[in-house]
Amino acid sequence: MGIHYLQKLKDANVPTDLIEKGQNRVIEASLTLIRERAKLKGELLRALGGVVASSSLLGVPLGHNSSFLQGPAFAPPRIREAIWCGSTNPSTEEGKDLNDPRVLTDVGDVPVQELRDCGVDDDRLMSIISESVKLVMEQEPLRPLVLGGDHSISFPVVRAVSEKLGGPVDILHLDAHPDIYHAFEGNKYSHASSFARIMEGGYARRLLQVGIRSITEEGREQGKRFGVEQYEMRTFSRDRQLLENLKLGEGVKGVYISVDVDCLDPAFAPGVSHIEPGGLSFRDVLNILHNLKGDVVAADVVEFNPQRDTVDGMTAMVAAKLVRELTAKISK
Repeated sequence: MGIHYLQKLKDANVPTDLIEKGQNRVIEASLTLIRERAKLKGELLRALGGVVASSSLLGVPLGHNSSFLQGPAFAPPRIREAIWCGSTNPSTEEGKDLNDPRVLTDVGDVPVQELRDCGVDDDRLMSIISESVKLVMEQEPLRPLVLGGDHSISFPVVRAVSEKLGGPVDILHLDAHPDIYHAFEGNKYSHASSFARIMEGGYARRLLQVGIRSITEEGREQGKRFGVEQYEMRTFSRDRQLLENLKLGEGVKGVYISVDVDCLDPAFAPGVSHIEPGGLSFRDVLNILHNLKGDVVAADVVEFNPQRDTVDGMTAMVAAKLVRELTAKISK
């Protein structure tokens, strides 16, 4: 709607500089809210002391770069609701208490829809997402744990993490799809193209893609072009020992974990846009995450679609559990 509204303003001969000033005010207000919330949480943790790293939730409710359904835009609040659902307790499997602010804080959401309503295009929107992530990282000991949104958000998040840390990271990417098309359906920011942008930018040294079971010839060619380590489900039984004992991040700035909920078999997580049978079990994913050795500097959980989560919110709880266990992996 925002792009159409912007066109109407231009058709009505509203001066371009007036439109840009209005957009800039909205952008600055958006960044100010995240900046101040991150500053407040960082000050609290520094006052408490004894924290090396703490997970901080940042929502990016973006869905318009999906190639099929846009429901992931509604995911962040549903994931938050499930994290704090009274049907479970606030402890992670490793025994960390999510009620402890030294373990988990929350700085809110990037107001994606509000920015788009003002006619902000995707080039600027991606920059705003990157800047928001950097604002979180500026407040030691906060580390961003990003709630998507579709998978297009991983590009600006990884870019921000790499630029802020001053070098590339190793990425563990759990997904049914490699998301490495050059520009899927002509969209360079497509959720199916995010890792092409990451690799082109030099933001990752190693990219390990696990759970792949829907890949085209272009996906394989792009993987070879960028030196991606693609582990497909058809060979998972053979690769399990390796994948459940990964050691990443040595010689680079750390490890980034990106979890697309559709990495899981739909029996475990039906609330996704792209249902692809034959995936990982939930325990497979946790074994990979729990046993991973490396300094996890940031992570995201993406592609949960609440509009397809028809089984008593089961996928919301699955996404929340992933967030909880990633929180434990990041915080120390």
